[in-house]
Amino acid sequence: MEQKIRRDRNMGDNLRRLRGEAGLSQEKLCAELQRRGCDIGRTTYAKYEAGELNIRASVIIELHKIYKCSYEEFFVGLDIND
Repeated sequence: MEQKIRRDRNMGDNLRRLRGEAGLSQEKLCAELQRRGCDIGRTTYAKYEAGELNIRASVIIELHKIYKCSYEEFFVGLDIND
């Protein structure tokens, strides 16, 4: 159970890092996601970054388009062998 929680937190760290590299606030990012059809509020997105809520695949797909990064960037450090 602890490893699952740790991995989710790493996903949150990756989401926060990518958003920071893009220079976006949570509010601006959520507005862009909503414009693209993802019904995500800032509170929900904050829970993704905090590792309190698992992110939907459809949101990752839109973030991939916004950030213009590889999908691997979302999963850095999630391999239990790292």
